[in-house]
Amino acid sequence: MTNECVYLHETIDIVGQGRAAYNEHMCAYIPTAIQERRLQMVGNFSTVGTTDRWPESINLWEFLDGWDGVARNFAHEFNNPVHQDKNLVPWWTEALKHRSGGLDRLMLASAQTPRAEQLHSRGVTGECYYHEIVQLKPGTATRYLEMIDEQRTEIGASFDWQLIGAYRHAFVNDSEAIVVWAVPTWQHWAEWEHKRSTDPGMRRWLDSTEGIVIDWRSKLLAASAQSPLGNSAP
Repeated sequence: MTNECVYLHETIDIVGQGRAAYNEHMCAYIPTAIQERRLQMVGNFSTVGTTDRWPESINLWEFLDGWDGVARNFAHEFNNPVHQDKNLVPWWTEALKHRSGGLDRLMLASAQTPRAEQLHSRGVTGECYYHEIVQLKPGTATRYLEMIDEQRTEIGASFDWQLIGAYRHAFVNDSEAIVVWAVPTWQHWAEWEHKRSTDPGMRRWLDSTEGIVIDWRSKLLAASAQSPLGNSAP
């Protein structure tokens, strides 16, 4: 199994109480993104503010045609005097009511990261999602993703977590990874927090990454009501 797609990770700064409106507006764009951009949304999420910055939304997209698709999208958007897709002006105008800016990453996936269509067809969902940003020694992110595939997915499965994706940031020195997991319930996450420092599998994992992991930061996400990766909350 290989995954040769390129992924776009968007961190969006929300204005006031506009997160729900922004998420709905973003997800309404999905059919156009697929048709005009060959860009498939993996999921749209709200950050749980108690665990990180707020208010914030996260979008995760898959370029179906890899780097060629990215280049085609850039040419479409920037080969004009105003550096904007004229067809998206009304969409951008509406979006700006709810967001003030953000930070994007272009990413490459681990071999075992499921494609968006696989996740959606399997009905993968979570009451919450666990999002990790891992800082690594330069030159080791590719190996770290291999280790996720070889070891960490099995550990995650022991807690009933499912891997949404393990990615490395393509525009840094092979030194940053983002990993996203679907967690069945909030209580499953709480059990993880109770056990992760003593769980034998996690101890072996931490020992194996010593020497390449510099630091990490995690947060919790909740899928929006319109997200292709849904929210399994009752």
